[in-house]
Amino acid sequence: MPSPDRYNILRLVLWSVIMALIGSIITKAIDHRFDRNPALRPGHGWDKLELVLQQIEQNYVDSIDYDKVTEDILPVILGELDPHSVYLPPKNMEEANAELEGNFDGIGVTFNVPEDTAIIISVIAGGPSERAGLLSGDRIIAVDGRNVAGVKLDQDSLVGMLKGLSGTAVHLDIMRDREMVEFDVIRDKIPVKSIDVAYMIDDTTGYMKLSKFTRTSYTEFCEAVPSMLSAGMTRLIFDLRDNTGGYLDQALLLSNEFLPAGSLIVYMEGTHRPRQNFFADGTGQCQNIGLSVLVNENSASSSEIFAGAMQDNDRGTIYGRRTYGKGMVQEQIYFTDNSGIRLTVARFYTATGRCIQKPYTPGDELSYVYDIYQRYEHGEMTDADSIVRNDSLRYVTPAGKVVYGGGGIIPDVFVPIDTVGVTDLLVRINRQALAVKYSSEVADRYRQKLRGVSTLEELDTLLDSMDLESGFLAYLSRSGVTVDPHQWEISGDIVLVQLRALVGRYSPLDDRAFYPIIAAVDNVIEAALAG
Repeated sequence: MPSPDRYNILRLVLWSVIMALIGSIITKAIDHRFDRNPALRPGHGWDKLELVLQQIEQNYVDSIDYDKVTEDILPVILGELDPHSVYLPPKNMEEANAELEGNFDGIGVTFNVPEDTAIIISVIAGGPSERAGLLSGDRIIAVDGRNVAGVKLDQDSLVGMLKGLSGTAVHLDIMRDREMVEFDVIRDKIPVKSIDVAYMIDDTTGYMKLSKFTRTSYTEFCEAVPSMLSAGMTRLIFDLRDNTGGYLDQALLLSNEFLPAGSLIVYMEGTHRPRQNFFADGTGQCQNIGLSVLVNENSASSSEIFAGAMQDNDRGTIYGRRTYGKGMVQEQIYFTDNSGIRLTVARFYTATGRCIQKPYTPGDELSYVYDIYQRYEHGEMTDADSIVRNDSLRYVTPAGKVVYGGGGIIPDVFVPIDTVGVTDLLVRINRQALAVKYSSEVADRYRQKLRGVSTLEELDTLLDSMDLESGFLAYLSRSGVTVDPHQWEISGDIVLVQLRALVGRYSPLDDRAFYPIIAAVDNVIEAALAG
């Protein structure tokens, strides 16, 4: 990855070159059809660019490695536009498409290398890394004993080390909150399913968690809903927390399931894109179902389109915290070497006219990324009154509800980050993934019985027989953790629910066990049920 100094030099010398070099990805050569006359066409925005290219092509002292310069500069020039216009080299393009389209072998994480150490951005739900206990924010220090931190290892090489055939193991040394933690992750096929779980949370309330808007989301939804309706569902809790988005058409199709004919779902508009409206056609099977939508600061893009459509059409109640604020329309442009760019061409607007996109300064990606941290600092995660509401961006829904623009979707019912039961002991248990590791031991001990579980009732009976509290306290002692009885009294119930959910995941029920159990300590679900 080029250094900042190198970026600065390349910006000064080759900033304009890149627009023509994009073409070199396709042709592998600069187009020599420039007009040799130095007098340039008046009024054309790229006149100076063409002159610079002509002079470099004709007079530069050395030969130019066009491909290398292109790969180095493309991320820089797109980064000067907006936070979501990006260049994707062939391998990144393949992985980005695979995440939304199909399956791939690996450990199930996405990561970035902002400096010289890979930082895990997200852990794919249900994947091998989540099972092993890896978390967002973990820094990968070593892979199979080879140091990969602080050595400026390129990202492609690290991806190659983490990938491998299903069933093979990779040993990771992880830095988590300044503590080293080791993990053995068994590679597997990473399923790109979008609905993590769909079940009846009580006699009349269904719960569905959508992790991403993939190519199959609408199909999965249509397959899950009929059985829930048959079970008596009159209301659905639709969980879009941590859903970073995906395909627009899937958000439109899912919105259509809930809205009456003629309802404006969303519209998009840009300098070179005239306004385009998307309406519901009235064929949805859930138009008469009560709806609660759960969101948080990591709900983005298509998640915000869906939540905004429900809010602006007075169709459902939004619970949680303000969403991310990603409302850019992007077109994917492919090159013949299988690389490509995602170029922002328009913005999304909700039915009332709110722009979903939060403010940004072109070229200042750091401030944009750290917006979430600033929400913590300003108290927005714990206090609804800390959310900034701009009266100049005040809108009103058809039913008279006041909503605000300015970036993201502000929920109808604010639910703060849950700090009840949090102690130093709980933080340490979670930071070191001790509950995850102990659940693996328990699963090994009860493997045969767990395999025989087919219902939540059977699982609850088995979990009750395990005496998880005594076993886990003994495990903490063996791990060198001194347990303060007072802190355990405060946090113990939370830990035990986590343990039950984690052990349940080792049964054939998998997520159909994990999510119903963990819901007992989920304050956002609790608020939705009480609403």
